[in-house]
This record gives sequence, C-alpha cells and structure tokens, in this order.
Amino acid sequence: MESFGIHLEPLRAILFQIGAFLPRLLIALVVVVAGWLLAKLARFTVEKALRAINFPVLTERAGLDNFLRQGGTLGDTTNLFGLLVYWLVILATLLIAFNGLGLTYITDLLTRVVWFVPNVFVALLILAFGAYFARFVGDTVTTYGRNIKLQDAVFLGKLAQYAILIFVVLIALDQMKVGGDIVRESFLVILAGVVFALALAFGLGGKDWAAERIESWWPRERKDPLEHMEERKFRR
Repeated sequence: MESFGIHLEPLRAILFQIGAFLPRLLIALVVVVAGWLLAKLARFTVEKALRAINFPVLTERAGLDNFLRQGGTLGDTTNLFGLLVYWLVILATLLIAFNGLGLTYITDLLTRVVWFVPNVFVALLILAFGAYFARFVGDTVTTYGRNIKLQDAVFLGKLAQYAILIFVVLIALDQMKVGGDIVRESFLVILAGVVFALALAFGLGGKDWAAERIESWWPRERKDPLEHMEERKFRR
C-alpha cells in the first residue's frame, strides 16, 4: 500500500496543478471574449467619431485614401484607424489573459507590440495632417505662381509639396522608430547629392537656361539708350 501511495503522488501533483490551472484558464477565456467585444465596440466608436468630424475629407484631399486604394485596400484611412484601435484592444486583452496564466515570455512579447501600435497610430495622424498641409502649400505656391504669371508655377508647387511630404514621412518614420539615424543621414546624403548635381548642371550647361528662367520670372526693366548715355556721362 505504501508503494502504491508513492506511485500516486506524481498523479496527485499533476491533478492538483490542473485543478489550480483550470480556474485561471477560465478567467483568461472570459477576459479574451470580453476584450473581443470591447475591441469591436472601440473600432465602431472610433470610425463613427472620425467620420463625424469629417476626417475622411482630410485624408481624401491629402491623397492617403487614393494611395491605399492603389495598394489594394478596400477601406479608407478611417477604417485603418479603426482596425488599429481594434488590434490594440485585442493585444491588450491577450496581454492581460497571458499574464494571468503566468506565461511571462509571451507577455513580454505582447507588451512590446502593444507599445508599438500607438506609435503607428500617431505616425498615421502625422502623415494625414502632414500630407494635407503639403498639398495645401503646393496648391498655394502654384496659384501664386500663376497669378504672377510664372511659366513653371506647377513645377514649383509640386516641388514645395514633395519637399514638405518628405520631411513629414521622415517624422512619421522617426515616430515609429524605423531606421533612426540611418534614414535621416541617407536623406541628407541624397539631398546633398541632388543639390550638388543641380549646381553642377547649372555651372556647366545650364547657365543660359537659368538666365532665361530668371528673366521670365523677374523681367528686368529695359532702359532707354539715352538714359544709358546720361549715366555714362555722369560716371565720367
């Protein structure tokens, strides 16, 4: 009997661990189901709130919705924000559930992902408002150039728009901690190379073109030959 009791001790220990684990598993399942329902509610609320303040109008004018459609996405940027909020709540729920089960490795991994999702959310906001501002500046420059009858008004407007957009993308990438110093230094190298190439092109073969552009943008007042003669006499 004593030997039989000794053989039953490991089984009792296993059954005790299972009995202690089952309530925690049941609580974790309840937390996951409640979190799933809360995530659906949060997604619906965020999308309704963004559409109520006409946020899709801003993203449409900024060109983000068209960019998503070209990439094969069925929804717009507002749906993307709702999806991010949905997964943020789901991940937070899983974090609570796994933490209750004592799975520390999975909990640490989910913690990193949960802290990364808000950065994506903020980066999308930066892209939305930054792209809208870039397009606004580009249209303003183009309109002003046409009002003063610049021949390259559209080119200057696009140049201003894309210059601002590049800085906005860099800020968004920095917010997501993507690339870091490598992205910024690469951008500076590319910008320096473009500026050097333009300067070299103007210096070697673009002097006449530059003179024509400057003359067309800001035409100098032509003086009468008699005025030139009077100036020469005055200098003597």
